[in-house]
Amino acid sequence: MYQIESKQVLAQSVTKYWIKAPFIANKALPGQFVVVRVDETGERAPFTVHDVDKEKGLVCLVVQEVGKTTRKMSLMKAGDSFIDVSGPLGRPTHLDGIGRAVIVGGGLGCAIAYPQARALTDMGSRVDLIGGFRNKELIILEDEMNAASENFYICTDDGSYGEPGFVTEKLKKLLEAGEEYDMCLAIGPLVMMRAVSEVTRPFGLKTVVSMNSIMVDATGMCGCCRLTVGGQTRFACVDGPEFDGHEIDYNEALARSRIYFDYEREQDCRLLEQIEKEAASDA
Repeated sequence: MYQIESKQVLAQSVTKYWIKAPFIANKALPGQFVVVRVDETGERAPFTVHDVDKEKGLVCLVVQEVGKTTRKMSLMKAGDSFIDVSGPLGRPTHLDGIGRAVIVGGGLGCAIAYPQARALTDMGSRVDLIGGFRNKELIILEDEMNAASENFYICTDDGSYGEPGFVTEKLKKLLEAGEEYDMCLAIGPLVMMRAVSEVTRPFGLKTVVSMNSIMVDATGMCGCCRLTVGGQTRFACVDGPEFDGHEIDYNEALARSRIYFDYEREQDCRLLEQIEKEAASDA
């Protein structure tokens, strides 16, 4: 069992969990992920490692409530335990030789990009971070991101904080102004990562994206997370999760990401009904 040591709500539907998992905490590197199973009947859900505390044997996950599993997680409290946390999985981000990087995070993607930004900064690299949020209320980890970068540019869709507009607009302005980078790392929704890749393509800027594909076993056997990269089939769980953003078949990836949308929505509705019934019986 993997106990939740602490739980903190960062923004609407976004929660930070510190989980007791000494082996993973000692081994996990930036870019890797874990697979969590809430209970014996739960699905295997992948989450990127946000941070670790090796001394205390803790792993930190930042999770957005979007479906049945993440809703179940949101109902848990400090002291409760997950039945399984497997990892670290996937290939870590290749950071050697990066003198200057621009990292683009969309919403929760900022939490996922944080370990790479901090690792690069600790290595002496220069890091510019661009974080995109719908509005001021949804901004997360501002202090941490500032500490992990030379510049942290916040963009909000409604202009309620930072610079108005999308992350791609800010990225394009920086590149057109002559800013030079060794790498662009983009993490967030598929449509955002595709847009970032198209912005960097004319500049010949190496662009890496983190593919949050649907996974089951996360060991390369089920094939559920397959995608096409440079015309070849790759598996996000063992070959990734990071790939060359200029070689991803985004149309295929988007189509596959929506396969279980209706089923997930149905399961989420059933869970909500169960929660309401339990609340009514306790009243």
